[in-house]
Amino acid sequence: MTPLLVVITGPTAVGKTELCVKIGQHFNTEILSADSRQFYKELAIGTAKPTKEEMQNIEHHFVNSHPITEDYNVNDFEKDALLLLEELFQKHKIVILTGGSGLYIDALCEGFDEDIPGSDKNIRDELNEMYQQYGIKILQEKLKQLDPEFYSEVDLNNAKRLQRAIEVCMLTGEKYSTIRKGNKQKRPFNVLKIGLNREREELFNRINQRVDNMIEEGLLNEVKSVLKYKNINALKTVGYTELFDYIDNNITLEEATEKIKVNTRRYAKRQLGWFNKSNDYQWFHPDSLEEIKKYIALNIN
Repeated sequence: MTPLLVVITGPTAVGKTELCVKIGQHFNTEILSADSRQFYKELAIGTAKPTKEEMQNIEHHFVNSHPITEDYNVNDFEKDALLLLEELFQKHKIVILTGGSGLYIDALCEGFDEDIPGSDKNIRDELNEMYQQYGIKILQEKLKQLDPEFYSEVDLNNAKRLQRAIEVCMLTGEKYSTIRKGNKQKRPFNVLKIGLNREREELFNRINQRVDNMIEEGLLNEVKSVLKYKNINALKTVGYTELFDYIDNNITLEEATEKIKVNTRRYAKRQLGWFNKSNDYQWFHPDSLEEIKKYIALNIN
């Protein structure tokens, strides 16, 4: 029997955690997180990391797995997750992969195009100098000019990812989004992709409420606790950059909170844009538990 990796994804705040725990319980299996910020032990509230109570004794991998000072990237995740799946598939006929980081999901399911060129130190140094001098907006504008398609998908607060895409564009004279669309790599397991979504108004209301809850639960104190790491890439993301601005007296707490809501809604749109590029996803409302269980059961060989 070929093992099955069940991908359950969707935009932030759609309701992935609760559903995946129920699916994990039903199929007696384990969960891998493909959320590029939930890896970090120091980040909990701002990443909507599942609590022990929410995990319901279902084993979650790649949650609280690395310190924020470690530069853990998508290539590391691909290698580590493939090794882990070899082990897990000896015990389980299916394993769940969940999270909202489309790049990490694609890396594990399909791999990267091996033809993407390496790095150029001169270009990298030039881009880093631009970033240090003018901030992330100049990288955003340069990528928008060079590759509007990838600009519409990428996490615009991730300077490292912006720099890499620009670097490849400058090295090759082609769009990064075009180059990285290579042949899928063969995996020793089947992949079933499930997307979760809600009506836009419902989703945005959930996002706004989640942000309010995060503030009430102590997000500001969490941000203060990692203040000395503010220049690390993992913290150049929604929920942290806005509160760093508040701490620096650039905006009020009310303005920071509203910015987090706006930027999170924009991020959700980019996530959906990424997933909608693929025809492999079968879409469900997160409340459709029984339908999703039946769909998975039908695809187990």
